[in-house]
Amino acid sequence: MNKPLAERLRPRSLDDYLSQQHLVGPDAALRKQIKNDIIPSMIFWGPPGVGKTTLANIIANESGRPFFTLSAISSGVKDVREVIEKAKQSEGLFTTKNPILFIDEIHRFSKSQQDSLLGAVEKGWVTLIGATTENPSFEVIPALLSRSQVYVLNSFSKDDLIALLERAMKEDELLQKKKIKLSEIEALLRLSGGDARKMLNIFELLVTSEETDSVEITNEMVLKKVQQNTVLYDKTGEQHYDIISAFIKSIRGSDPNAAVYWLARMIEGGEDVKFIARRLLILASEDIGNANPTALIMANNTFQAVSTIGYPESKIILSQCCIYLATSPKSNASYMAINEAQALVKKTGNLPVPLSIRNAPTKLMKDLGYGEDYKYAHSHEGNFAEAEFLPKEISNTTLFKPGNNQRELAQREFLKKRWKNKYGY
Repeated sequence: MNKPLAERLRPRSLDDYLSQQHLVGPDAALRKQIKNDIIPSMIFWGPPGVGKTTLANIIANESGRPFFTLSAISSGVKDVREVIEKAKQSEGLFTTKNPILFIDEIHRFSKSQQDSLLGAVEKGWVTLIGATTENPSFEVIPALLSRSQVYVLNSFSKDDLIALLERAMKEDELLQKKKIKLSEIEALLRLSGGDARKMLNIFELLVTSEETDSVEITNEMVLKKVQQNTVLYDKTGEQHYDIISAFIKSIRGSDPNAAVYWLARMIEGGEDVKFIARRLLILASEDIGNANPTALIMANNTFQAVSTIGYPESKIILSQCCIYLATSPKSNASYMAINEAQALVKKTGNLPVPLSIRNAPTKLMKDLGYGEDYKYAHSHEGNFAEAEFLPKEISNTTLFKPGNNQRELAQREFLKKRWKNKYGY
């Protein structure tokens, strides 16, 4: 009984699996695949503690397949080849179904390590299930990604977490010996950040640290106990998302001092340099954008540089970039524009492209009016000809709203001169 609470409560079947109903609910696609014993190679993408490893185990159990596991943190190419060989030897011993190879934190595998998996996946020696907290489009090689289904796992909802606490008190043998009262759970839920494993670890700490048989959980008690026992930084998930959030918000808030502090916290914790640099890349476009277009160039060059150099020298480059971004003018106009555009597309559907700007490669298309009355901008004064480009159903819709900074105010004046009052600039 020395296993942690999260392990003791790990579900063994789909019916016991609390969350991810979009994947394993009664009519969900993944559940149907599992029930029909159609198990493709797949990548589970989601934050820590949402049940990626558990779901992989359940798939193996319910499909009756041998299950092999590797951790990308501690395994090399040799380990990969050894486990693939074991999987090949096991095939046919217990079942005619090919074994499942589960790789936790697959994003930490190098290209050569991922390449060593390709042959086994292609030949069907193993069905690969990889788990990652990072976007697989960036971290998994294209050849492997193209042979895998990607499933997104979401953070636990408040109701999921409460249900998990109630299950723990009801079913766990150790917790059953205590009389537990959940008077307040807001702090416990807030500190977990949707990470069920983290919440159960904290919950077990709270209960077992009390010497009496009766334990009352309050917000004050939770904060006091956790502050006494929390770690500085855990790149596998404990404070991972809190620290990166503080880092991003400090840069967005134009505070280079706080930004460098949180950067140092991540560096001292051994955070992946590419993870930090990628967040800077996103921020350069989302929070600065055209207020300073050079920010994106700076961030991209930083990503390329740290990917080549690594630690310890990368800390200097990361520091330079985060200070540059923190002290840059800010605008989220591009971010807001694409969000509004996507919302408009979902609302209005597939509106027809105006005939004047349709491509007309055939005579029939030309006869139908495709491309007719199109005004070629470069044939007009100032390389501009006022013409309609939006579908007529949403004519005059303004999606880009320039921010209040020097560059975007200049963009506003440019658009105002071109379009007069059309878009309200």
